[in-house]
Amino acid sequence: MERKYLLDTEENKQFLKEMGENLLNFGRKFPSPGGGSYYLGDDGTPWPEKGRETWITSRMAHVYSIGHMLGDGGSGRLADAALKGLRGELRDRDHGGWYAGLNADGSVMPSKQCYAHAFVILAASSALLAGREGAKELLNDALALYDLRFWDEEEGLSRDTWDTGFTLLDSYRGLNANMHSVEAFLAVADAAGAETYRVRAGRIINRVLDWARNSSWRIPEHFTSDWVPQPEMNRDRPDDPFKPYGATPGHGIEWARLITQWALSSFANREKAAPYINAAERLYTTAVGDAWNTDGAPGLVYTTDWTGKPVVHDRMHWTLAEAINTSSVLYRVTGQERYAQDYAQFMSYLDKTVLDHKTGSWFHQLDRNNQVIGTVWPGKSDLYHAFQSTLIPYLPPEISIAAAAAKNPLA
Repeated sequence: MERKYLLDTEENKQFLKEMGENLLNFGRKFPSPGGGSYYLGDDGTPWPEKGRETWITSRMAHVYSIGHMLGDGGSGRLADAALKGLRGELRDRDHGGWYAGLNADGSVMPSKQCYAHAFVILAASSALLAGREGAKELLNDALALYDLRFWDEEEGLSRDTWDTGFTLLDSYRGLNANMHSVEAFLAVADAAGAETYRVRAGRIINRVLDWARNSSWRIPEHFTSDWVPQPEMNRDRPDDPFKPYGATPGHGIEWARLITQWALSSFANREKAAPYINAAERLYTTAVGDAWNTDGAPGLVYTTDWTGKPVVHDRMHWTLAEAINTSSVLYRVTGQERYAQDYAQFMSYLDKTVLDHKTGSWFHQLDRNNQVIGTVWPGKSDLYHAFQSTLIPYLPPEISIAAAAAKNPLA
């Protein structure tokens, strides 16, 4: 195995550093005149015809806020551009909150999504740490709106989707929005000292772990309004980008990292954190066992059925990014060599197959034969997953990425 794939080698640190710098360069054309982020094409050229979505804009604000804290010269200006979009064209001044996005003609994409609002909180938290103008007000507004419309105190979980005017709440409940809410809650707790949100993250995590234990450590994704799992939902649309049928190994892997972060940041006593870290290991081991090199070719499959058999064999770049993140975190926390070995395999696969050495960034979707396709994720919409995976392997596992960057351990 080449040294640049191995954790804690200077070659690996340099590989990640160069990749992070290249990603920041790749995404610099994202801002629209109004600040909303254009969806990026294969070479980083904006695709205005796909509109400007709040979740992508928020991710870009988050990434370039971190870039600024790490000393990238142009990142502050780009973070400000995305924040302009979140304070301006993407914000609903009539009904509150943030539109799902704007179409190419300026019309509003319908619905108000918990998923998008969680990313607004993440973006504002990172921008606050980066010292960007207006970040504190944006964060306060985003938290107030989220608390009013999306947080269900009785359930200890988040609601999913409203209509644009916040008059009709959709009956669907989902864990994707809750997962990114956990990420956002941990970020705001670290950035602003708002420990209420760390407690909330724990409430969500405890519910998710109950479902995971009852499903052989494959996490149900879709639920009714009273939180009854719907394991057969979208069987006829198994590759849906946000609501696929079956288990999503990438989410099991991502949950494992977030659970570890929450446990380490919540319990000074390692014995109290241990059950959660053990659960994170179970989630990771199940997901990687189901998804990695499971169909005769390298890569992580997108979805499986409830026995772990692959359903959608395509490889999504974000799943690999989360595998890189979580394998490194679990190695840091447990010291078990198998996680470092996983990390090296993931890094090798990234370099040889998923990293686009010609036009930049990562290929966002490959088929089961590792050929680039775009049926679910054409182009290279944003930088979030890929960029984070260039930093997380060398950051403290108990702290959110932007808060760690604010301490500048990598400079």
